[in-house]
Amino acid sequence: MSTVGRMTAITSTAYSRDLGDELRRLREKFTRLTGHAFAEQLGWDPSKVSNIEKGKARASEIDLIQYLMTCGRDTVHFEAFRDRYRYAFDPYVLIVSDNLRTLAMAEAQAEKITSFDGLTMPGLAQTPEYARALLTEGGNEAPENIEKFVQLRIDRQAILRRPNRPECTFFVHELALRMRVGNAQIMEEQYLRLLFETHSLRIVPMTAGVAIAMRSARRLFSFEKMLPVAYSENDVAQLFAHDGKAIASSREFFKWLDALALDEGQSRRMLTDYVSGLREDLHDARPELA
Repeated sequence: MSTVGRMTAITSTAYSRDLGDELRRLREKFTRLTGHAFAEQLGWDPSKVSNIEKGKARASEIDLIQYLMTCGRDTVHFEAFRDRYRYAFDPYVLIVSDNLRTLAMAEAQAEKITSFDGLTMPGLAQTPEYARALLTEGGNEAPENIEKFVQLRIDRQAILRRPNRPECTFFVHELALRMRVGNAQIMEEQYLRLLFETHSLRIVPMTAGVAIAMRSARRLFSFEKMLPVAYSENDVAQLFAHDGKAIASSREFFKWLDALALDEGQSRRMLTDYVSGLREDLHDARPELA
């Protein structure tokens, strides 16, 4: 029996699915061939192309050479891709913070997203003005890149407008509500976005302790047919974890937050109070007319 195209099935990861999709886009852009026709060109079984492009099977170094050369890529491209691909199926993967493809793919494929943010509003619920002010005041981004990153953040939010949008629960520490980003108008619009355009909002009150707000922003992605992914981020890197212990730890963390946080009704009442207080401050700050 022929062994051509036979591959060992392994558990896919967020990063393997991202890199597999990158290969698919290269095939479509540079060859215009369907997956089946591309497999014939390589002498592979069509399932092999499909599994590699979906991140379900690890391509060997020879496979990658054949695939990328058929796409007309050079050795420099191959070596750069190989250097990333070697980590594709690792249980823990660190990615530089400005690489949003893997995160965006996880968000787009997720059936459920549970997130925690301590000092800022959730990225999927930020207004463009809030995101712009946050990036500008943070001082970590070059001014010429800010609009690009704002647009990327807003583009990612399209998943919340889909008919089959993921079920989202946003845990937000009250300190994030108190942190003034931009001006009062920006904050009011951001409060209203949280009130009316999020799925499930759970505020962790100040009484639960400020130290909780200092915990790294994190998410737990659940999928219909794939294993969950635990995610954490800071200014330097993004961590995607597929290890069972990491998933269990993330679930325990959100179970702990569930016990500390206000329920949805209480959270929305608190947020309404913040909107009212902000409007009162704006009214009091207006100069008296002569």
